Amino acid sequence: MLFKITTWNVNSLKVRQPHVLEFLEDVSPDVLCLQELKMQTADVNKEVFSGAGYGSEVFGQKTYNGVATLYKTATVPALEDIVLNIPGCEDPQSRLLAATVQQPSMKIRVVNGYFPNGESSESEKFPYKLKWLDALTEWLKEELVRYPNLVLLGDFNIAPEDRDAKHPEDWADSVLCLPEVRQRFQNLIALGLTDSFRQHEQPEKIFSWWDYRMKAFQRNLGLRIDHILISEPLKKYNQSVIVNKDYRGKERPSDHAPVTLTLDLPK
Repeated sequence: MLFKITTWNVNSLKVRQPHVLEFLEDVSPDVLCLQELKMQTADVNKEVFSGAGYGSEVFGQKTYNGVATLYKTATVPALEDIVLNIPGCEDPQSRLLAATVQQPSMKIRVVNGYFPNGESSESEKFPYKLKWLDALTEWLKEELVRYPNLVLLGDFNIAPEDRDAKHPEDWADSVLCLPEVRQRFQNLIALGLTDSFRQHEQPEKIFSWWDYRMKAFQRNLGLRIDHILISEPLKKYNQSVIVNKDYRGKERPSDHAPVTLTLDLPK
């Protein structure tokens, strides 16, 4: 039984809602995790997604941040055990939404995160990024015990390796690529998670984000910073991971493309 889970930083749901609806029709993911809504929860029109056959859980914030998890009601009746933000980590920003998805053969814990950018290593936002990542790692230790079948996905704002940048030398001093940031990514891997994209043979220079400037998309001057990490029990079901690059080429696109994991689950 094929089960699709997608992550997508839409960089304003208000602007990109038509693209989201088109994606739901074209790709028909069972779960679609959105980041950077830039909308308050009450302002998200859940009815428009309901009309497309999707339920939604939204954790919004005015102007900045915000995450939402959409689920195809034909295959996912409801989201269970919902958690907003990292327990025990005081945070005024709406950055994380965790929920359990019941399938015939198993429960899957889906943790949808909009990871902090950090701005620059000199910024006060950089220690916040590291603290947030450390808190997430500590909490996930407990989550993986409670939910062995776990998916951590979202805009990580981390390019884990040099091959995840078109010109890595240009990004060496960026908060997306600094050694202490990449180490936090490896700390997540050390919990028993796997970068699902790297489970497969992938062509070189596949990215998920391209700057709006300098014709970066046309020149493929990108980074791979949108990830789907999966726990050990799910690895054997990983059929494919693709970047839906076409959506970055649409009119008024997000600067991120959707990334879709397809699991072949037992019935």
